[in-house]
Amino acid sequence: MDGAQAENATGRILVVDDEPEPLRAAARVVRRLGHVVDTFEDGASALGALRLGAYDVVVSDISMPGLDGIALLRAAHERDPELPVILFTGAPAVETALQALELRAFKYLLKPVSADKLEHAVTQAFAMRRMAQMRRQAAAVAAAGVGGEESAAAFERALEGLWVAFQPVVRNDGRLYGYEAFMRSAEPTLAEPTALLAAAERWGRIEELGRRVRDLAVGPMLDHPERGVLFLNVHARELFDPVLTSADTPAGRIATRVVLELTERATFTGLGDLRAQAARLRALGYRVSVDDLGAGYAGLASFAQLEPEIVKVDMSLVRDVDKHRTKEKLIGSMVSLCREMGMLVVAEGIETRAERDTLVSLGCHLYQGYFVAHPAPPFPRHVW
Repeated sequence: MDGAQAENATGRILVVDDEPEPLRAAARVVRRLGHVVDTFEDGASALGALRLGAYDVVVSDISMPGLDGIALLRAAHERDPELPVILFTGAPAVETALQALELRAFKYLLKPVSADKLEHAVTQAFAMRRMAQMRRQAAAVAAAGVGGEESAAAFERALEGLWVAFQPVVRNDGRLYGYEAFMRSAEPTLAEPTALLAAAERWGRIEELGRRVRDLAVGPMLDHPERGVLFLNVHARELFDPVLTSADTPAGRIATRVVLELTERATFTGLGDLRAQAARLRALGYRVSVDDLGAGYAGLASFAQLEPEIVKVDMSLVRDVDKHRTKEKLIGSMVSLCREMGMLVVAEGIETRAERDTLVSLGCHLYQGYFVAHPAPPFPRHVW
């Protein structure tokens, strides 16, 4: 690649496959997106390149002699936990799919991978990479105190403009089970929930934000028992907020109808005795849910300590489940295991009737997504 091409490229992508023709085809697709591409026919050489240079995305075959794609994924994340790694394989197996999920592969694609699908995956991965870089830059700016007053004022405006959207969660016959509450803000600079959470963390106000969201979410539910269960997203630190363990709060008054939802993407290290705190919350009537199952890194230890009553299958597995046998097998196995453990399974992110029908056939207990209803002010109508 000449200097002009490299200068205009938007990223640097590592492509690995021991088969020459698929390697060339994948490289052509990625180059069309304007990226610089380095190609290797074995995992060991690719790992050497990773150690010497910075890459934005890795695209790798799984089955390779010597160092395979799973080992490359593990080594890549040991060096850079936020590096998106796209794996593809011509011999899908539950074992490798589970390993890919556990090690947080960005995508798990089946060969032959169409050009459109690979373009979409790389574009998404590169966007996520840029977002991670911007988060680090924002954190560095905040740490240096640049724009502090402006950021603090924006956070105050975001709190003032806070509101809550509700999305229905339904049973497998379409009857309402409850709603998940999503925080929203009228403040344009912190309109995205992830940005608002990051600001709350930066200013040490996670508990304050959580209390405000809980009160806003519980308000419409207090006098409507027919609206069922309320799923409340909580930050891991909120579990230890003494206000949450008080019965004399709006949430405490309907605790038996509230599910505290934690993302599996969260880390629970350094927060105290998770099992004991979960027991205190259950004594008040709360239930616990783990979100994003299959996409996180909380690990079995934290999962075991939480002992959730409800788990949510991540939407990356739900998407196009009707078209991918591997996803279908994985979700079927998760549902079977959760059933044995007495846990309800929510399939979230459903967008099509075909996805819904497949998930019903797999035995999921509850369903959520744009196919059912979009998040909206209380209370949106749902379809089935």
